[in-house]
Amino acid sequence: MSPGWPGNASVSPRKSWRKCLGRGKSGHLCPCDPAPDKLKIIVPGVALGDEAVRQIPGPSTQEMGANTSQVSDLSENQSLHTLIGTESISENDPFWNQLISFTFISPTNSGDSKLLEEAVIPLAKILIENNPRTGNFGALCVKPNKQLIQLFIWQAHNALFMIRCLLKVFIREMTEEELHLQFSYQERAPGTYAGSEDLLEELMCNLVHLVVEVPLLDITYSILFEAVTTMLVLLSYQLFHKDILRDGLIYQYLMKGRCLSLTSRLVKTLLYNFIRQEKCPPPATHIFEQHSEGGGLFYGLASGVASGLWSVFTLGGAGSKPGLDQEQNPLPLSNQSLLLLLVLANLTDGPNGCPNPYRQAVTCFKNTQDTSSIPTEQHHTFQINFNSLYTALCDQQRSDQATLLLYTLLHQNTNMRTYMLSRTDMENLVMPILEILYHVEDRNSHHVYMALIILLILTEDDTFNRSIHEVVLKNITWYSERSLTEISLGSLLILVVIRTIQFNMTRTRDKYLHTNCLAALANMSAQFRCLHQYAAQRIISLFALLSKKHNKVLEQATQSLRGTQGGDDSSVLPDYAQDLNVIEEVIRMMLEIINSCLSNSLHHNPNLVYALLYKRELFEQFRTHPSFQDIMQNLDTVRPRDT
Repeated sequence: MSPGWPGNASVSPRKSWRKCLGRGKSGHLCPCDPAPDKLKIIVPGVALGDEAVRQIPGPSTQEMGANTSQVSDLSENQSLHTLIGTESISENDPFWNQLISFTFISPTNSGDSKLLEEAVIPLAKILIENNPRTGNFGALCVKPNKQLIQLFIWQAHNALFMIRCLLKVFIREMTEEELHLQFSYQERAPGTYAGSEDLLEELMCNLVHLVVEVPLLDITYSILFEAVTTMLVLLSYQLFHKDILRDGLIYQYLMKGRCLSLTSRLVKTLLYNFIRQEKCPPPATHIFEQHSEGGGLFYGLASGVASGLWSVFTLGGAGSKPGLDQEQNPLPLSNQSLLLLLVLANLTDGPNGCPNPYRQAVTCFKNTQDTSSIPTEQHHTFQINFNSLYTALCDQQRSDQATLLLYTLLHQNTNMRTYMLSRTDMENLVMPILEILYHVEDRNSHHVYMALIILLILTEDDTFNRSIHEVVLKNITWYSERSLTEISLGSLLILVVIRTIQFNMTRTRDKYLHTNCLAALANMSAQFRCLHQYAAQRIISLFALLSKKHNKVLEQATQSLRGTQGGDDSSVLPDYAQDLNVIEEVIRMMLEIINSCLSNSLHHNPNLVYALLYKRELFEQFRTHPSFQDIMQNLDTVRPRDT
């Protein structure tokens, strides 16, 4: 029996996919079963008889639309002009087989991807005008005559690729209601299909089924990427609306439609795609020719929508500056799966308090190794390998979307947070976060904030605060201010956070960033142990910098006050008063951090005591200050005055 399209009542999709792709009874790939070199899957869009299917050749040297070799040739391609023209095309017409029998050489950089998109726009606009009469776009997207159509996987990929390119333009040019009409058949030729089903919902459900049912192999990589990216394109309507979309068609399909039953499987599959970090397969097994530069067609063409959607969930900010490794060694399916997961999890709750099922799935999944878990009544829950997920999170913190996933899990998934905090190798997770903060000038503000909030969440746990001082690190290569041949993870964390504060004081001057950095230090202060000499010096140096800034602002305020005596202009005085209040608040927090350390672990921190004694003159001016007298009294008990 040929594998059926997922969801077909007459065929068991799970069984047929396993049989076709070498899966065992457990659903895992069987190492003894070789992966097939050819794979037939079902995709809406082409009507072919059994004989025609058997005669479909493998990928040849044909290009998009059967004869196009360059992007510039798209506007002259006869097959594409037939598709977008004024004539309806029968579902059984051999034209469909010709249309999707191409091997398009992928663009190798964003410039080429933009050229491709620009070439598609005028074609798509013509299709927008003609399709309501011809229904050709719907014919490309549905299962004609309600039958399951078998294609080779490369042709199925090509069909999805064309659908995605056209949808990207459609969504930019029309509303969801107008898009819905593009999927409707009108004035079809005699003998052709004229169904009343919702073809847009059918497409969305088929995409979800494809993602969750098709295993990730070299020969399925490209079509899985297309399915994930097409879903991102469909969800990109939010980019063109200031208000949150709660009543949109796409939103309703995912929240209430047939896709709802596959929520947990979709989230689990997207997580595993992220965990596996599969690279583009080599040219021998790849649908398209792969070039050495960039991510080629897969990453480049999708990056516009994906990056735009990502900006929605980073408050409109740009993404991280792409690193050299990310450009030369892309992980397109992993990256797109993570973006889709984050978009789904951050969809707003429905009306009448209906919770987002995808967020529920992200926040309640459990560890496959946890056999002691008590069954709960939570919806959309599933199990996943926490060790594999933890490893992937540690390896992928270069991107802000991976950092957002880590933040989401730490903040909302209690099972994952408990697991992370119980790990004995927390340095594998903390070090990438510290490196983000250390290179603050190269990161966007949203990435820095997320990294900082992650530290804040971690430092709320006393066990974490104790354990990081027991982990000894050697030769921290990325820390360039000073050679650190041996230092504890806790001391390194203090150094990086203090450096972030100093950077903020001289550059961004963001009070929120100051507050969170100091809050993380305050959380840790009672557990400071054996602080490195350099870390102790930097704590006192930060206090000295704050003291100097306090004196400077105070002097400016005094001079300004003298200059305005006898005059009426006193508008500048409130600004100085506000600056003084902010600086004094930060100084008080620093004194409380030092006080907490000395009160709870004085004998464990001789380097801090020595640094305090060496710079004791810094504290003289604050001893009589009304805002700091109570704290200074305790410091005096361990830091005697000059004798």
